[in-house]
Amino acid sequence: MVTLTHSGYWARQSHAGGGFDKSMSSTAGDFRNLVPLVLMDALRQAGTTVHEPMHRFRLELPPETLGPVLPVLARLGATPRTQRSSLVEGLIPAAKVHELERRLPGLTQGEAVLESGFDRYERVRGPIPRRPRTDHNPLDRKEYLLHVVRRV
Repeated sequence: MVTLTHSGYWARQSHAGGGFDKSMSSTAGDFRNLVPLVLMDALRQAGTTVHEPMHRFRLELPPETLGPVLPVLARLGATPRTQRSSLVEGLIPAAKVHELERRLPGLTQGEAVLESGFDRYERVRGPIPRRPRTDHNPLDRKEYLLHVVRRV
């Protein structure tokens, strides 16, 4: 959570005796445009950790298919909590559930039954996932400000 504790709003709207001068007054748009910069700076100062949604899963399968299934679960980042010859229960990153669903029919001759649902968030293990930016990058302050004032 980030809380705004100070604002640099300057209410003056003109030189003494003059009419309204927008260049001397902050507007709602000014604040909107600066929020990404302020937020990125606050997150950098606070330090952050990345968490991902984890699903609990229950997998019923033929006992003879357990051998091929366990290494696949490990590669997908699943952590089995309960394991019997025909039942595996545990946690798996939500982003990997679809891949497990795709792989199971081939590993179990179509005999497996998988149930999964959200359980909790956990800190990401390994490299932090990234996605391409779809907007201007507030991590590059100079470039971001040039886009805000439409100089790029």
